[in-house]
Amino acid sequence: MAMAYKMATEGMNVKEECKRWFMEMKWKKVHRFVVFKIDERSRAVLVDKVGGPGEGYEELVAALPGDDCRYAVFDFDFVTVDNCQKSKIFFIAWSPAASRIRAKILYATSKQGLRRLLDGVHYEVQATDPSEMGFDVIRGRAQ
Repeated sequence: MAMAYKMATEGMNVKEECKRWFMEMKWKKVHRFVVFKIDERSRAVLVDKVGGPGEGYEELVAALPGDDCRYAVFDFDFVTVDNCQKSKIFFIAWSPAASRIRAKILYATSKQGLRRLLDGVHYEVQATDPSEMGFDVIRGRAQ
């Protein structure tokens, strides 16, 4: 437990690939989502999974483990009531109840370091259960 706190307070090294994949998702629209994980050995945030342009929200939810924490960004496309095509980027902090306490502390305290690098995120969602980040929740926040 003390090691997790020490690592969290010293900060995590965010790999350059994290920002690169995010910027490709944001500007080039070649990815629908990016899932990040913390590697405790290297004390770094790494890319865990990238969703292709044809993948949707269901694939993002399926990519999140039921017993470990992750961060994710999701590019949500929707049509407004004025019939305008819009896109909003969501940052999701996934911390399921079944994950280790050490992982929960590490992810909670390291979140802002990654979040600061991901310029252009519109909304943030914290979830411990899939129902807290359901598609209806995402759609409701975006509109």
